Amino acid sequence: MLHSVRVRLLVIALLPMLVLFPLLLGGTMLRWSTKLDNLLIVKVNSDLTIAEQYLQHLLDNSARQLDALAASETFSVALESNAADAWLEQQKHRLGLDFLYLADGRPLASGFIPDQWPVINDALSGRPRSAIDILDSRQLDALAPGLAERASIPLVPTEAAQPTDRSIEQRGMIIHSAAPVPSVNGKRQALVGGLLLNRNLGFIDTINALVYRDRSLPEGSQGTATLFLDDVRISTNVRLFEDVRALGTRVSTEVRQRVLDEGKTWLDRAFVVNDWYVSAYQPVTDSKGKHVGMLYVGFLEAPFRHEKITSIVVLSVIFLFVAAISVPIFLRWAGRIFRPLERMTQTISRVEAGNLDARNGPQRGSGEITQVAGHLDGLLDAVQERDRQLRGWAESLEHKVEARTQDLQEANRKLEHATERLIMSEKLAAVGEISAGIAHEINNPVAVIQGNLDVARELLGAETEKVDTELRLIDDQIYRIGVIVSKLLQFSSPTEYSGATHLIVPAQVARDCLVLIQRQFDKARVTVKTNLCSERAVLMEQTELQQVIINLALNAIHAMPEGGTLTLSVIDEGNDVVIRLEDTGVGISPEVLRRIFDPFFTTKQAQGTGLGLSISQQLAAQAGGRILATSTPGAGSRFDIVLPAADIS
Repeated sequence: MLHSVRVRLLVIALLPMLVLFPLLLGGTMLRWSTKLDNLLIVKVNSDLTIAEQYLQHLLDNSARQLDALAASETFSVALESNAADAWLEQQKHRLGLDFLYLADGRPLASGFIPDQWPVINDALSGRPRSAIDILDSRQLDALAPGLAERASIPLVPTEAAQPTDRSIEQRGMIIHSAAPVPSVNGKRQALVGGLLLNRNLGFIDTINALVYRDRSLPEGSQGTATLFLDDVRISTNVRLFEDVRALGTRVSTEVRQRVLDEGKTWLDRAFVVNDWYVSAYQPVTDSKGKHVGMLYVGFLEAPFRHEKITSIVVLSVIFLFVAAISVPIFLRWAGRIFRPLERMTQTISRVEAGNLDARNGPQRGSGEITQVAGHLDGLLDAVQERDRQLRGWAESLEHKVEARTQDLQEANRKLEHATERLIMSEKLAAVGEISAGIAHEINNPVAVIQGNLDVARELLGAETEKVDTELRLIDDQIYRIGVIVSKLLQFSSPTEYSGATHLIVPAQVARDCLVLIQRQFDKARVTVKTNLCSERAVLMEQTELQQVIINLALNAIHAMPEGGTLTLSVIDEGNDVVIRLEDTGVGISPEVLRRIFDPFFTTKQAQGTGLGLSISQQLAAQAGGRILATSTPGAGSRFDIVLPAADIS
């Protein structure tokens, strides 16, 4: 399918619309989404800047107001007339402060020690200053009775907040301001005032109104601002419910660690009370330089997320609509290309099937494909004409082949005659080698045994009965020697005089062969193991099978010059009888193994003719079988004589 012209053209037609364009669209939407997220972060950062500037404005304005009061003529007159307390109470209400008092560095009657605070110390040194400070409940009540109760905020369990054992926040965050009072009789004094920020909803609503004016956010979004004491919301317009502000809820552990512990600004999305907001958190530092709280601004992320999803859906629908219109058009254009090509492919297929008259025929149009179809018809005409010429040449070659066949048949008859002579030569060579051993092992022992046996009987006379058992054993051995000689004569005699039958049992033939060449095994220090478990018969001349087995056994002996083990097995495999010879010799390399059955190929140099395995293969083939060879260099070889079992039913 991948090599089909149709598939390739369809891929070319649809790849831009269904692959490249979606990838481009997806990449564009991803980049747009990232840009939008970055713009939201930039906006919330600018919103935080506005909130921080407003808080700083409150601090600076508080310091300026106290400095103006301390330098005013009315304050000087009030001091001279000992009416300062009433005048300070009046000014506290006028300025909207939660406390206002005159400090000279000495502890107040309630135990509050002014000179522990850097703001007051700077004022006593002649410099007005305003800062954020945190006071505990005792210190708050020392400045103004009931102030600690106003500052107290119960903690609300908040998901993802850092675990705490506290159940209420009793500390207060104040705008702490002080200004120097002109010296009277060399006495240093400072006018100290402040504003409690706990539950100061007007303060936080003003920040929210400044940062998030009307139509500064899309419809559905909502801006929020919060002031934290540590990680607790002490002033916020974030709602727990419709009309309940989230006072006492706490910020998440992740935000707390980054802002309060590390002193860094948080600019990212965050889960605020009950929804996700694009958020900005900034640490709030007191007059002693410690991070005591956080200033937060943020707006709901949901409307922006909804707009992103809506935009993606709209663009996807537009893409699907464009694809639904354009893909059929592309497929129609592609069809005008691959249909003529398919017709040419079908024409070629009919020609390959033998129909040389197949043609594309006239084509509409004048494009490149039409020209290719016309050229193809011309080529097919030339091929058909060339085929007619080749058929004529083939007929003339047939007559020449017939003339040469007679010569080949005559040469084949001569080759068969030569093969028969070569078979006889190989057989005589094997018999000669065996006969040399037989002459050594049999002739002399037989004469000695027979002569001494006769002498023993004559000398013993009537006493012969006493050694009758021993004499019978000697007779048995002479009989065994006679069997060996008989088998040797049977092997060396021509078939027509040997009395052999065509129906033979390979296991018995294998046993006879081992008897004939036992001396060669002993001389070469080769141990023979047998597994003659088949009793099935085959149709083959006994002498021919003996020749094949002896030839393979002698080759195995030659392959084990240092001695070894030869395993001779006769087993059944399906409908075949397998005679298997396995040796532990030097093995045969793959290059030599491919040629061992070739006539006249030998690795024994002057010691062999190279015909033994070739003739053995031919004898096995004449019986309907074959010889298979496998070998591992250095580990030995295996030869299987596979013969079809005879049906004697």
